[in-house]
Amino acid sequence: MVVKPGLRLRSAVCGTEVIVVRAPGGDLDVRCGGQPMLPFDAAMPVPGPSIAAGLDEGTLIGKRYGDEDLEILCTKPGQGSISVGDEPLPVLAARQLPSSD
Repeated sequence: MVVKPGLRLRSAVCGTEVIVVRAPGGDLDVRCGGQPMLPFDAAMPVPGPSIAAGLDEGTLIGKRYGDEDLEILCTKPGQGSISVGDEPLPVLAARQLPSSD
């Protein structure tokens, strides 16, 4: 799937919904719970797939997940972990704001 900033995605296995904040451009295999994420307006598969073992740590609302090239904001939490392929994305640390002396 071509991933670009502003793209809204949702999980096929749980309630997780995200927005792509920063992306390197091109195709990425963005997953949640081990299953490919769906465009926000796509129909849910029936019966739904299950969450893969090891990718079930969950997502937290308002947290950003990613690495140096990709940043994804969680807008709705769920039980699946966000990953690119089989590699889970870590929660990004909050950026330090400059002091206003």
